[in-house]
Amino acid sequence: FFPLLHYERLTMKIEEVQSTTKTARIAVHTHVKGLGLDANGTALPIAAGLVGQEKAREACGVVVDLIKSKKMAGRALLLAGAPGTGKTALALGISQELGGKVPFCPMVGSEVYSSEVKKTEVLMENFRRAIGLRIKESKEVYEGEVVELTPEETENPLGGYGRTVSHVLVGLKTTKGTKTLRLDPSIYDGLQKESVTVGDVIYIEANSGAVKRVGRSDAFSTEFDLEAEEYVPLPKGDVHKKKEIVQDVTLHDLDASNAKPQGGQDVMSMMAAMGKPKKTEITEKLRTEINRVVNRYIDQGVAELVPGVLFVDEVHMLDIECFTFLNRALESSLSPIVVFATNRGVCNIRGTDVLAPHGVPVDLLDRMLIVRTMPYSVEEMVQIMSIRAAVESIEVEASGLKALGEIGARTSLRYSVQMLTPANIIAGTTGRNSVTEADVSEIDELFFDCKASARLLAKSDGYLK
Repeated sequence: FFPLLHYERLTMKIEEVQSTTKTARIAVHTHVKGLGLDANGTALPIAAGLVGQEKAREACGVVVDLIKSKKMAGRALLLAGAPGTGKTALALGISQELGGKVPFCPMVGSEVYSSEVKKTEVLMENFRRAIGLRIKESKEVYEGEVVELTPEETENPLGGYGRTVSHVLVGLKTTKGTKTLRLDPSIYDGLQKESVTVGDVIYIEANSGAVKRVGRSDAFSTEFDLEAEEYVPLPKGDVHKKKEIVQDVTLHDLDASNAKPQGGQDVMSMMAAMGKPKKTEITEKLRTEINRVVNRYIDQGVAELVPGVLFVDEVHMLDIECFTFLNRALESSLSPIVVFATNRGVCNIRGTDVLAPHGVPVDLLDRMLIVRTMPYSVEEMVQIMSIRAAVESIEVEASGLKALGEIGARTSLRYSVQMLTPANIIAGTTGRNSVTEADVSEIDELFFDCKASARLLAKSDGYLK
């Protein structure tokens, strides 16, 4: 008696796979795409996700022009206004107008209070993060499709039966012609690591001998019906050419890479490196040395300095030590443009009993250009609500938008923006796709805003008895 054997035929299915591209989460200021100015620098009523605040937007537009012409370094801008009047949105608008190549480093005033690092060190680190360096490097490379790959062997100089590679012959082809290179055996190791075969497109750096496989030549694209290979066209020009490589780094990147301890390979030094705290201070001596090297690169024309923007929100949270440090840091030759934001009026400077406008010492206020943001009208709030609804893919009826605008005027803009999603959920439970005025009223009854909550607390004696 033999047991029956069941053979199952394995079939491979190639299914359509969903894209793994990162879907960005909708944040508070996702809708801000710029400052919304026309060619003359005049603020459009509704543009780039911003509504109203025409004077403040035009002032920020002037600041953007100053930054682009590199005439704003070492100066500061203060955005002052009531909560929910668009100060952070304006700072992000400046960042969007400058583009991705200009560093933008946001921080909050309370970030400086750390038990590991000094307050001034945190500020200095963020200052350095906001200063970019564009390094232009010219490299000599050999680029082409591999038509020949022949390692030449010789007798092993140490004796025995083994043979070693003395040199390697590589034939590279471009649209202009073919060239055979006689290369060092160490480059042959690089070719093997990159799994280079005849028909691949590669480039070899002349200075370092580094090998990079770009892909398979598209002449071989019909070789297989299905292959997980990237096909690239045959390189143009000569085999031997000069390439201009542009690299963008910040001064903090240079500080951090040079501050890492260069320990030995033995076990003790590795253990010592592991035992060290992750957050260490970068010394002033190292920064001075890096500044010297950077200035030399700039003088030689190898690098270009790109002063970025440091945005410090809730600046009244900084104390007198930080403010005195900022006075000095703003006067430095390597200084970014600093944008401060605060919602305070006349209040104490933290760490002192001295009253000052915005909680900032007067000598530092003298160095600032101050931009004031005004409260929004009901009509502007309705426009903002419609923009937010579009960004969050929520359909709101005109009556619902009007109700949200009126609630925003009565309470705050932030509260009315937060009501959008709950109102959409209420509409969904009743089987409707659009939010109505009734949904907004129901949500307003369910939740309290800060002013209503404060009024209730004022009437009661408090919760603890």
